[in-house]
Amino acid sequence: MPTIPHLTLNNGVQMPAIGFGVFQTPPDETRSAVEAALSAGYRHIDTAAAYGNEREVGEAIAKSGSNRDEVFIETKVWISDYGYDQTLHGFSKSAKKLGVDQIDLLILHQALPSEFDKTLDAYRALETLLADGKVRAIGVSNFMVDHLTPLLDTATVVPAVNQIEVHPYFQQREVQAFGAQHGILTQAWAPIGGITFYRDSGHRSTLEDPVLGEIAQAHGKSPAQVMLRWHVQQGRSAIPKSTKPARIVENFDVFDFELTAEQLAAIDGLDTGKRGGPEPADITLEAFGRPIPEA
Repeated sequence: MPTIPHLTLNNGVQMPAIGFGVFQTPPDETRSAVEAALSAGYRHIDTAAAYGNEREVGEAIAKSGSNRDEVFIETKVWISDYGYDQTLHGFSKSAKKLGVDQIDLLILHQALPSEFDKTLDAYRALETLLADGKVRAIGVSNFMVDHLTPLLDTATVVPAVNQIEVHPYFQQREVQAFGAQHGILTQAWAPIGGITFYRDSGHRSTLEDPVLGEIAQAHGKSPAQVMLRWHVQQGRSAIPKSTKPARIVENFDVFDFELTAEQLAAIDGLDTGKRGGPEPADITLEAFGRPIPEA
């Protein structure tokens, strides 16, 4: 079993650098996928209330026999549960589904630009949960600089993490730099460009990129492993996802090689500036709101 490098969050909490994601994984496939990930050595599982599979994540962790303090659990509050009291209840729903008393990292899934007061109230609830010991760290997801700036103006706790779309074709350097300036760790979703090949984003698949292919061949690794190594070496957290056991293992086998400065620069040079996921400014309750079921 490889030694997993850990990242230190701004409140001193340690988090494994590579986590396992379950976005768009159907509930009936989630248990086996998480079990395979834990067997492969992952100790960080990332889910969300909106994914509809928190319960199965919790069941897989319990079935694995791992001690609770060995697995770092991250989940997200959906926009439909924003507001101070609503977000406190959102935590309770997630904790019950996961079968835990404490969540390691709880983050807001999106900014809600059209009703930003609700976003601020939701974050204030996260601060309460942190103060009460219900969560070990708090953060945000898909927050741009124009969302982070007013949040930091009112927050008493700086977010530990901002989980955003980052892969070679879309690197969000301005958001990453702003986060680094304020001690906010960038966590990459779609870290191997998954958004570029399971959604019509106008990108070709990163897995077929000749630059990544050449670097992969030089190391005897796959393009996916090269991309994950790129994240690790640049100090980001990365959350790859798969339901295929062989891919799950492959995505975790990234700790036995090192990219050169030239190779890192070549990957940096692939940025297109073109987002694959939804525009954060377009997130509204009318378009994206949906009720999160009770536990």
